[in-house]
Amino acid sequence: MLIAPTQNSLDYIRKRAENRVVRLLDTTLRDGEQMPGISLTVHQKIEIALALNELGVDSIEAGFPITSEGEFKAVKMIAKEVRGSEVIALARANKQDIDKVIEAEAPAVHTFIATSDLHMRYKLKMTPDQVIERAVSAVEYAKSHGLVVEFSAEDATRSDVQFLAKVFQAVVDAGADRIDIADTVGVAYPSYMAFLVSYIRSNVKGNYILSVHCHDDFGMAVANSVTAIENGADQVHVTMLGVGERAGNAALEEVASALAFLYGYKLRIDFSKINKVAKIVANHFGLVIPPNKAIVGANAFAHESGIHVHGVLSHPLTYEPIDPSAVGAERRIVIGKHSGRHAIEYVIKQMGLEPREDAVKRILDRVKSLADQGVKISWDTVIKLVKEEYGV
Repeated sequence: MLIAPTQNSLDYIRKRAENRVVRLLDTTLRDGEQMPGISLTVHQKIEIALALNELGVDSIEAGFPITSEGEFKAVKMIAKEVRGSEVIALARANKQDIDKVIEAEAPAVHTFIATSDLHMRYKLKMTPDQVIERAVSAVEYAKSHGLVVEFSAEDATRSDVQFLAKVFQAVVDAGADRIDIADTVGVAYPSYMAFLVSYIRSNVKGNYILSVHCHDDFGMAVANSVTAIENGADQVHVTMLGVGERAGNAALEEVASALAFLYGYKLRIDFSKINKVAKIVANHFGLVIPPNKAIVGANAFAHESGIHVHGVLSHPLTYEPIDPSAVGAERRIVIGKHSGRHAIEYVIKQMGLEPREDAVKRILDRVKSLADQGVKISWDTVIKLVKEEYGV
């Protein structure tokens, strides 16, 4: 039997999370920009990086400097301009890529190589031993140049778990500061992610930060990311609005909010700036934020149903999980065919008038009649109806 969480059970969850600090590595400017059809200018990347820095993410993955001169220039300028967040750049597990990160003066490198049988056989055409050797060599080379090193096992969630642990142990022994479980094609699900994180924690010894990088191919990137933290991971890779290749990545605004407001984990994020940063990213990516998008959508804190409006006006938490202002949003009371008298009374009071039962009923009847005809009811429409009814 499923049991809804009570306040006592929520308090228990939050007690377990007490004093745990979760890192966020934002890859909007790297994996996010790999979204089909997206190509940001250097100026746009710098503006987004500065906004992410102001938001308070721990690491900003500024780009993949070896891919183009513009990408290299952007990473170098971001590394120069950003103060507060770590600036990290992507590199394959080879000297040439890492040299480009060094040249861009990024203080940290995110290097990777695939570990699944599928990738090793058909893409890399390398043996498992060769993959380990390449990974270790890359980490040692980067560390010898003073870089903070995060190592990702590409396609980790389709890799043999024993081999995955062997690779991770080898790179940790070589000096890797962080290791990352990459769900490259989004095939993980929460129970498997819980197992995998626990397995790596138990079988890879040393002082390291454990991270996850989840894609959203089956719509589970956020759930997998949150589950990973719950089971011992320290960091999640995210993108604002979940932008990224194919179906995208774990959405920063959803992962961060869930970890902070549901679990009680500590994050460096200034949640009041989340909506602002979402709008900047949407603008530069040419996206329209879906109205029903969690946390940052226009309808995330909008209410039309009469029952809901009555509840929210009586006590906001009846139909809102958090105060909208916590994430830089505002509550909206929407008037339409599902509205009840409390919504009309609310509008009348906002206009400085005294609600009268007969007047409220007539206005509500007119609203429902118009809505039934397919007319979209705006705030101005209701104000006009109130003025007509009250003769003002």
